[in-house]
Amino acid sequence: MMLKDALAALKADIEPGRAEKSTAYHKQSREVLGVPNPAINALTQEWRQNLNLEARLILADELWKTDIFEARISAAKLLTQARINPDQAVWDMIASWVPDFDSWAIADHVCMAGRKRLTANPARIDQVVGWTQSDHMWTRRAALVVTLPWTQMRYPKPDEITVREQVLGWAAGYIDDRDWFIQKAIAWWLRDLSKRDADRVQAFLETYGARMKPFARHEAAKHLTAKNQ
Repeated sequence: MMLKDALAALKADIEPGRAEKSTAYHKQSREVLGVPNPAINALTQEWRQNLNLEARLILADELWKTDIFEARISAAKLLTQARINPDQAVWDMIASWVPDFDSWAIADHVCMAGRKRLTANPARIDQVVGWTQSDHMWTRRAALVVTLPWTQMRYPKPDEITVREQVLGWAAGYIDDRDWFIQKAIAWWLRDLSKRDADRVQAFLETYGARMKPFARHEAAKHLTAKNQ
């Protein structure tokens, strides 16, 4: 599929008036077409089914480079799939996009694709470690968002518990960062982990909670509070 055909397909699903609302909501300075997410889902599902991996990588790269809001989200969705073999080129492309992040919506869609590749090969966490030292806030945030699957494991193996401890260490290192998105990401990780590992989250909050922004501390403890009521 050519880039022009993909863009034409996206533009065919433009919803009148949506671009202005989406631009304001997502605080975008880039071009926003105004295509609803269900339409993007349907298109990218069709493209995943009809294109081989090499063609998907080419199209995803071209869509990303347009810097159009929906095109970047489509690029991420093109690469969001549980089973891809071999998948190194997919992971490399996802990782190459991280320094471009400047929008939570785009970042979160790319991180969803990244989670699939990270759980397929947890050794890639060694690369994610480097993200935590970046001067780029969105890259540091991505280290937490992309590792969220480790909060959801009901019966984690020892190596998976090790990853949880590692990521909690990253969160502790972020604790004095006052950026709203960083604090929100810390809270998100802790809140989700508390459903499976309440004791570990409680211990984290006892140590670091007073240094978190109030909204983040409250969000992180949401499920702990509910259990104690």
